[in-house]
Amino acid sequence: MVHTAPADGDTDPGGFNSGGAAPGGVGPGGSVPGGFGPGGAGPAGFAPSGSGPGGSGPEVWPTTPPGGYPTPEPDRLTRFVLRLYERSPRWAVPLAAVGCVAVGMSYALLSNPTYADPDAAPTCLLKLTTGLDCPGCGGTRALWYVLHGDLPAAARHHFLFVFALPFLAYLFVAWAGNQAFGWRLPELRISSKVIGGFLAAWLAFSVLRNLPWAPFTSLYV
Repeated sequence: MVHTAPADGDTDPGGFNSGGAAPGGVGPGGSVPGGFGPGGAGPAGFAPSGSGPGGSGPEVWPTTPPGGYPTPEPDRLTRFVLRLYERSPRWAVPLAAVGCVAVGMSYALLSNPTYADPDAAPTCLLKLTTGLDCPGCGGTRALWYVLHGDLPAAARHHFLFVFALPFLAYLFVAWAGNQAFGWRLPELRISSKVIGGFLAAWLAFSVLRNLPWAPFTSLYV
């Protein structure tokens, strides 16, 4: 058997024969150092879809158009309300809110809902058509009793309304005082969990007051 020495150009420094691969390359043709073609992926000149130049990751698309989104122009009613709000004194909005509250209290006092018939106008449509108490049934009567200082009777007609009334009154006074006079009353922080618990209790109260068994029948108004 005759052994022949390989030719001088058939062996590369890394030990791979016949092909002339460049140092660090893979396969024939002399790939660039790093093993792959330009772009860092696959043969020369090829990059996988979704990769940016140089194979550095996903392409980054612009999040907004070059000129930005145009700001919508407000309609005439919105412009009128904004101008009216900017030109009005700071006490005007709280005064309007106080007026709305005063109208509600005056209606409760003048109408005397404790002696009103169930079908007297205005009435609760749910109670008129089904005979069931709605979640707000008894609220006007409870307000009437509160204004007359009879808290037990008010709680009898709508316990949750009487319970929430001091908190609502404080929130209103704190807001109106800040808007009109710049008062800085201690802020009453009510978390979303507290609000969710109150709404859940209100829903349970609305269901229990319509059950036809004692002691729930005492809640019916």
